[in-house]
Amino acid sequence: MSKASHALQQALELYGISQNRLARELGVDLPIVFRWFHGQVDPTAETITNIADALRQIEPEAAQTFINAFFARSVTENAVTPQSPRSLPLSHQVNVAALSRLFAETTNSYKFLFFMSLLDILRRRNFETQDPIRFEDLIIEMLANAWYPHAYFRLSLGTQDKIAQKLDALDLEISEPILKFTDTDKTLLREAIAAQDLRDIIRHFRRYVPFRLIIPFLDEELKLKGVSRSRGNELDVAMPAIANQYFESRKPLYCFDSESYKDCQAIIVHPDWADYLELHLAIITGWVSWHWLNYVQRRNPNTPGVVNKLFVPQKRESLEKQTQYWNEVLKVKPIECIYSGQTLTLGSDDLSLDHYLPWSFVAHNQLWNLIPVSQSVNSSKSNNLPAQQYFSKFVDLQYQGICITHDTVKEGRWKNLMESHINDLKLDIDSLLIRERVQKAYELTVSSQIALAVSQGFWGDWIYYYKPDFR
Repeated sequence: MSKASHALQQALELYGISQNRLARELGVDLPIVFRWFHGQVDPTAETITNIADALRQIEPEAAQTFINAFFARSVTENAVTPQSPRSLPLSHQVNVAALSRLFAETTNSYKFLFFMSLLDILRRRNFETQDPIRFEDLIIEMLANAWYPHAYFRLSLGTQDKIAQKLDALDLEISEPILKFTDTDKTLLREAIAAQDLRDIIRHFRRYVPFRLIIPFLDEELKLKGVSRSRGNELDVAMPAIANQYFESRKPLYCFDSESYKDCQAIIVHPDWADYLELHLAIITGWVSWHWLNYVQRRNPNTPGVVNKLFVPQKRESLEKQTQYWNEVLKVKPIECIYSGQTLTLGSDDLSLDHYLPWSFVAHNQLWNLIPVSQSVNSSKSNNLPAQQYFSKFVDLQYQGICITHDTVKEGRWKNLMESHINDLKLDIDSLLIRERVQKAYELTVSSQIALAVSQGFWGDWIYYYKPDFR
């Protein structure tokens, strides 16, 4: 069961919401929701946001349950308590209202990355708070959390974002386990970052980030001390002493290892906050992830699959169903690779599926973007964008697949197979069998996506050159 299916089942069943009601709210046909619900088809990344918005209109708590179940990485270890999308579980021990204001008026990524990194470090420490958390460890974790969305998936974190700028300035050698998503706890990635000279980044980080994040917890105390939030340097210098003075009485999220601003090198998380974060980890993970998604989505409004690019992917999804689809085509006739001209036949050991628009850009395995190629071609193409000379052949091959499967599989199954063509290419079922309409739909979709990918730094105009093996 996919995480989207799991999250949708949990939200609908817990609040007694019918699939038909959700379909009406979304403005889609009931069978589409049915297939999402049963894991037959995964909703696209953008649709995840639409589902949450639709659930919010029906029952706000159902929306939060869906968000928590979809995003929370520890959902199997923590009970998911439904909350409204903008609230957190109440507590008599800590100031939850202050935590809920953590991301108010956020213009840079550092607050999100800091808090997510703090959660990651606490999780690895089993929420023990005896040892301070060094600024250096926090910045390494923040850079590691920013690496996948910004460096691998090439999402913008904002034109003036300092974390992105600092990450771009590093000369990282990223090894294959990281790229294959087997480094799920970011151990190797953190090691690669830690091996860099981070002194400049740490100096920049400690000047602003840790001292300003906890402002919501100490608003009244800052006013009492006559410290203005608008005077940044004055606030930074004053914050360690204030946080440490009121650590037990006001319980800010953390205090510092020194009351002197210039001597601070670490933070100390309040034990009551550690208990709260551990108890409600799944909910809080979903909460911060939702805010992080909205922040990144606003800065990448036209980029596909943003929701799947925020964190370390747990693994690449299997292409078994897509392979079965193209095998149906190959049963009828061989296929010519659009890049190499090589003839591809059913059962060939050299057969592979290529994402015409690279997976690292689209972050999905939809059929409309997948075609058979040889393994050597797929390896050579990597995550590059193909040259325009291949486009017509790509559409021809896709159209062949549509028509052949229309004639060889049952009507209901064919309609299921065509769902991504209908939804993503904005084609109705009848238009799929008209070559000119398919061509036009691909032109509108692919050309704009390639232009966007190039603007984000993906290499374009890739051409396959055959390299003979002389071994």
